[in-house]
Amino acid sequence: MTNQDIMQWIERIADVLQENRAYLTQLDSDIGDADHGINMDRGFTNVRGKFAAMATMDISTRLKTVGTTLVSTVGGASGPLYGTAFLRAGMAVAGKQELAAADVVAMLDAFLGGIVARGKAQPGEKTMVDALTPALAAAKQALAEGASLADITRRARDAAEEGMKATIPMLATKGRASYLGERSVGHQDPGATSSWLILGCLAEVCQHSA
Repeated sequence: MTNQDIMQWIERIADVLQENRAYLTQLDSDIGDADHGINMDRGFTNVRGKFAAMATMDISTRLKTVGTTLVSTVGGASGPLYGTAFLRAGMAVAGKQELAAADVVAMLDAFLGGIVARGKAQPGEKTMVDALTPALAAAKQALAEGASLADITRRARDAAEEGMKATIPMLATKGRASYLGERSVGHQDPGATSSWLILGCLAEVCQHSA
């Protein structure tokens, strides 16, 4: 991935989260505060406002700028969680002018690590971790098999989609949804859904640049 690819990924996330604002908010209205789509769109609208300044930044600084912007502008849990994820991702690729497949997988590893460190969530608790954990495992497996970057990110996206759908029958034991107890069963987790969308944007960019 080049620096331009990273910028395209960030731009695509901003577009896709705006397009899915109502969908994510609807999912969150079932088991949360009905603001996930609104919050994610607000955060990336603020990121969009920094695109001009980001034009001259390197890969690491761009990712860290996304992170600091989300932390400072997004309410609820998603701002600190995704903000930390992008900050850690930026730290993982510090000093690199372009990213090889192994670097992208390391970036995804750090992304998930940031969320786990901040939110203390484990798989099976009906959170974004349930989409990101299988996605990372799929990416690592694809890397070990010598797959192309386009294939690695596609497999990560597909695994995230499966993980997202697997949250539907889960009982939430973490976050706002956990207050609902049994009533959280039967609903797709909005955080897992936004994670899948973010990885979908990554796969799309890597597909086009292949």
